[in-house]
Order: sequence, then C-alpha cells, then structure tokens
Amino acid sequence: MLKIYNTLTRKKEEFKPYDSREVKMYTCGVTVYDDCHIGHSRSLYVFEVMRRYLVYKGFRVKFVRNITDVDDKIINKAREVSKIEGINLKKAFDKVRKTYIDSYYKDLKLLGLGKADKEPLATRNISPMQRYIQGLIDKGFAYAAQGNVYFSVRKFPSYGELSNKKIDELLSSVRIDEDPLKKDPLDFALWKKAKPDEPYWPSPWGKGRPGWHIECSVMSQKYLMTDTLDIHGGGRDLVFPHHENELAQSQALTGKPFANYWIHHGLLTINGQKMAKSLGNFVTVRDFMARYRDADLLKLFFLSAHYSRPIDYNEEKIAEVKKQKKSFYDFFDKISLREKGKQIPLSAKDKIKVDNMCIKFQDAMDDDFNTPRALASLFELLDLGSGFVSCDKKGAFNYIKDKLAVFFNILGLKIKPKEKVPPKLWRKIKERSRLRKEKNFKKADQVRKEIEREFPYHVTDSATSTMLVARQLPEEREKK
Repeated sequence: MLKIYNTLTRKKEEFKPYDSREVKMYTCGVTVYDDCHIGHSRSLYVFEVMRRYLVYKGFRVKFVRNITDVDDKIINKAREVSKIEGINLKKAFDKVRKTYIDSYYKDLKLLGLGKADKEPLATRNISPMQRYIQGLIDKGFAYAAQGNVYFSVRKFPSYGELSNKKIDELLSSVRIDEDPLKKDPLDFALWKKAKPDEPYWPSPWGKGRPGWHIECSVMSQKYLMTDTLDIHGGGRDLVFPHHENELAQSQALTGKPFANYWIHHGLLTINGQKMAKSLGNFVTVRDFMARYRDADLLKLFFLSAHYSRPIDYNEEKIAEVKKQKKSFYDFFDKISLREKGKQIPLSAKDKIKVDNMCIKFQDAMDDDFNTPRALASLFELLDLGSGFVSCDKKGAFNYIKDKLAVFFNILGLKIKPKEKVPPKLWRKIKERSRLRKEKNFKKADQVRKEIEREFPYHVTDSATSTMLVARQLPEEREKK
C-alpha cells in the first residue's frame, strides 16, 4: 500500500487515484532564461523516480510537465541579449526561449532522464488561458483594470489552506508588491498589460501576456483532460504563492478539488549556502557533468536524502556516493568472473531470502518514496549476493542481478555494461602483472593505486589484485 505525504492535509495518506487505471500527474517545469542547475535536476529526477515507481506498482501514468517560456526573467534576459547583439527585443526574446529550451533538453539527456508525456509551452496556450481568465471574470472571481486582470483573493474564502496561512495574516507576514490597480494588495495577476516593446498577445483586455500562475492551471487540466489532478508536484518554494494561487483560481472556476495529492520536494544548498551566481557556488548540470562525467553520482546523492528534506551539496558527499557506486560495480565484476565453470542453480530457500530483501525495497518506496531506506536495502542485497558469488551459486546471484536491474531502472541508475578494457588500463594491468612476477611488489602496488585512481569503476576493493587481471589474463590463471 503506497502512502504519500500530502502537503494539503499535512499527513501521509494512502494513494488512491481517481481512476484506478491511470494516474494523472503534473509537475512545474523550468523557466527558460538560463541553463538548468543541479537544484532543477533534483526536481526533474525525484518526480521521474516517482513516476517510474508508480508504473512498477502497476499504474498507467500520464505525466505532464510545463515549460514557462514567457516571464519577467525571460524578458529581462532578452533585454540583455538585445543590447549586446543589437537586435530588437522580439528577436532577442525568441532567441532566449529557443536557446534555453534546447539547453533544457540537452540537460535531460545528460541526466539520462526522458521527457514527460507532454511538455507544453506557455506561449502555445495563450488562447485557452484567456478563456480561463474570462471564465473567472464571469464567475466574479476576477476583475479587469486598465489592461490587467487580477484574481480577487478574498472572494475565495479557503485561500491559504495549502500553505497553512490565513488571509488576514498574509498582509503582515508576506511581502506584497504594491500595485495601485489592485482592489486588494493580496490579489494576484492573471493577465499583465504589456510594457513598451515587450512581447504581447492581443486579448479582450488589450495587448499583454499571461501571469505565471494561470499557465499551470490551464495546461495541467488541458493536457491531463481533467479538472482534478491525482498528483501535483514541485519544489517547496512553490507552495506559496504559486501553488496556492493555482489551487484558488482552479477551484474557483471548476468548483472541484484541483489536486488530490500535493507533493513538494526540499530545496538544495551548496556547502550550507543558498546557490547563487553572486556567491560563486552556482553549479549547472553541465558543470557537474564536465567535472564528474557520471549522472549516477548526482542521482545517488539525491537518493541519500528523503525527497521532502533539504539537501546540502558538497564534494565530500559526492566522494561518498562514488564509493557506493563502486560497490555496485564491484558486485557486477564478481558476477562476470563466475560466468563459466560449475554453478549451483537457484534454490527455493535462496529465492525466499532474496525476495524478502526485495520486499524491504518496496516497503521503503511505499512509505512516501523513502529512497534512503530503499538504497540501504539494495546494499543488503549486494551483501547477500556477494555471499552467493563466493559459493558459486550462479542461479542465486543472477536472480539478484535481475532484481537489481529492475530496481536500478526505477531509480534511473545504470547497470555496469560489459565493456572492453581501455588500452591505457590494459597496459597498466599487464605492467602490474609483470611486476608481481618479478616480485617487485612495491612498484606493483604503485601501479595498482594508479589504476584505482584513474579507473575507479574497474577495480575491486581487493588490496592485491583487480578483477580485470583475473578476467583478462586467463593464461596467468592457467599457469597457476
């Protein structure tokens, strides 16, 4: 039984989608004015893991994630490009959008993550947004004022239920932008009048563009084809005001719950500080991949903390997850060494042992996607599997390998592929083998350390040999 912590009710609840055959899931995507940083990648990754686990549980999942491609930040970036390149603002706006949409998809590929089923652009859904806004005006929840349209917060009495805030407390506790056109400082923009030279679309209220909040309500309901989503997700920083405003405008229009389960992930800091370019600690996905060349390290780092908790990024933690990944790869190496020779088939007793370990993984994931516990269960599987390897129980350790493949797929991790030895590594292996024959153990040990440093996933935890020596030098084994 899968239980999920629901931000709206502030408790764990058994997950029961409205349609037992299909889960309708929406998460807030990127705003395309810059390259994705590793904080964005946490959001992209954790919701992908949730989607994959729901599929593993037997659900069909329809997953929609928007792309915000019209926003103040994008327009400000376009102004910079316009000045630097000497082009008009419209061309600069289109260039910024295209550049960073392309960058986003490249980052998804680097991370080894697929697209959502639908990833709609805000700029391609202006007409349905306008109809949505007009519907709110017709129902008395919104009003036009000199080219702008605002949602009247006090017309929606339950405003603040998602973020656990009371309307009367918001004026004193929340910073509100001053706008003389608003009837109430708490009201928020559904449609914004275009400033001179800004991108705009014609509307019943004049030239302008949609507010940020309206796009998610419109595109989630349009592409999931429902008034009530099963799951709405995003970062904890979006609970207020973004998701609060989505909930209010959606339920005001439809009279139905907007989402049954609200899921929010914790935020990422770097060395205890908020990530910011001004602090010099801004790490993009490409920065990480250029340095470590392995998306699994970032994923294992994210898995080490519950998705709802904040997580602090530092080099020490990446060093820790490197060791974790090496443990998995060592296990796959050990299995490959036992591919030939006399083997023992899987027994009923060993199958029960493995299945009980697998239940621990499922129990952890069923408990609000508790990935730290799930990951710990995989290391228990490794320990059990290593024992099977030492006893040449091929049926048992291959059964574990198959289970790991399924769980790795849920977590978006790679099983170590069978690969040719890099030429440089092969030369070092032969050099070390020769030095050991000559009993030059000190020099051989230096070469071993070089191998471990340069090719960390090709060696085991053995202090005296590498798996590749055993695998690639059969003539040495025969001589022994």
